[in-house]
Order: sequence, then structure tokens, then C-alpha cells
Amino acid sequence: MTALLDAVRRHAEAHGNIQGVVPTPIPGLAIVRATMPSDLIHDILRPLVCLVLQGSKHVTVGTQGFAFCAGQSLLVTADVPTVSQITRASPAAPYFSLVLELDPAVIAGLAAEMTHAQVPDPAPVRVDPTDAEVADAALRLLRLLDRPAAVPVLSAQLIREMHYWLLAGGHGAAIRRLGWPEGQVQRVARAIAVLRAEFRHRLPVERLAAEAGMSPSTFHQHFRALTSLSPLQFQKHLRLIEARRLMLAEGASASSAAFAVGYESVPQFTREYGRLFGLSPVRDVEAAKDRLSAAA
Repeated sequence: MTALLDAVRRHAEAHGNIQGVVPTPIPGLAIVRATMPSDLIHDILRPLVCLVLQGSKHVTVGTQGFAFCAGQSLLVTADVPTVSQITRASPAAPYFSLVLELDPAVIAGLAAEMTHAQVPDPAPVRVDPTDAEVADAALRLLRLLDRPAAVPVLSAQLIREMHYWLLAGGHGAAIRRLGWPEGQVQRVARAIAVLRAEFRHRLPVERLAAEAGMSPSTFHQHFRALTSLSPLQFQKHLRLIEARRLMLAEGASASSAAFAVGYESVPQFTREYGRLFGLSPVRDVEAAKDRLSAAA
């Protein structure tokens, strides 16, 4: 793990800011670096694996909380709403993690070749020690970044190898569900893709159910079982998260952010924003500015 941490640190410090997400040339692979504990971060995660290499983090999904630190991995096998916080990080020992989005097509191909039967595991989020084989494949993947010409030639097979070791691990059954083209997870995922792309617009549940190939009542049941939210709640989360980003990152006013994400009523936006984030939009932005000033 020490060698992987060193490789992640070198890339982050060469290509990233002091704090934040550092992209890589490999699609779906990114590094997270933080030099101080973070505020609460609301998000709807895609299926992914997050290998923590230094520092610690806490993630809440519904009523469940997950604390994890260096040497452990967070595995997410469905689009789920989360509230996360980096809990241990400093300039001397930054928080570092390596995040890989799971690829259903790669999973489907591997699952067809693997015969190892596993007990179904429906939980969409879990934390476990990082498997040595996963860490080794990740290290070889990171080393490709020092040789850009090798990335398009060799990265795909190393991504595939990481998926293989994840499938071969204790929670392979949960990951395997992502690769079933007509399974419930993938059918709901088709509707989620529409929600993510068109969250600013009115989306009747009948249209989403049709995308999933289900009746509206069956779709609603499976959607909530996978994400813990109704389709309408999921869309509201997407709108509010994007509105918050517009205000904090781009300086948008509360009203302009509300209209930009599809709200027709600013009072309704303000009420729903406060329920999700705990503060009104104006007070939330002011509090964020105060925290930045204190940290400067």
C-alpha cells in the first residue's frame, strides 16, 4: 500500500490543486486529495470502489454510517444518496483515496467467464479491507500515468483486472448484479441515466418506468429498494446538489440557481434546500465563505 500511496501522491501533487478531485487520463479513475477535514458533502454516488490510502472518511447512507481509513475500501454497487465527510487530513498527512467507477460492461464480460458461485448480497454499500490483489492492480495502473503512450494500450486490461479481483472477493455477488443487462439493477440504472441527464425537466414516472421496462408500481418499488429514495426524491436531490454547486462554485444567486435546475418557485426551492442541507441557500453560502476565510 505504501507504493500505491506514493504513486497517488506524485500524480496528485503534479496535476491537482491542494484540495479536491484530481482527474487522470484513464476514464473513470480519479484521485481525491484533502489537506484538512471537510464539511459535509451531499452527493448521489455512482457505482464505484474507493481505496483509502491515507487519512479517514465517514459516509452516511440513509440511517447507516460507514467509517473507513487507510487500508480499507468503500464499495458502492448502486446509485445511492450519501452524506460524506473527510474526518482526518492535514497538510503534513493529506487524505488520499483512489476512486474507480465500476463498469457494467466489463463486469458482464467477466461474470460470463467466472464460475465461482456466491451468496447474494443485496446491500449497496459496504466497507472492507482492501484486497492485496486490487491494490497491486491499482498500483500498476497508476504507474502507467508516468508513460502516457502506454495508457491507451494497457489501461483497459488493468481496469479489467481490478474488476476481476473485486468480483472474486467477498462481495462479488453484489458487483455481479451490475453486469446483468436485464437484471433489476441495470433496468433501474437506465431510468437513473435519464434522471441524471434530464433532472431539470418534468419526468413522469411512467416514462421512467418505460425506460426500465417495468410497470410504474413495480418500478417505484425496485427504485426505492436500490436507492432508498423515490424517483421524485432522487430528482430533487440532483437538482439541489447542482444548485448548491452553482452557488458555491460559480457565485450564482439563490433564485438564479433555483431556476437553472428546474424549480419554478423560489420559496419551494428554499424550503427543500433547507430540509436537505440544514440551512437556507443564503445562509449556507455565507457559512461556506466564512469557513474559507477562516482557513485562509
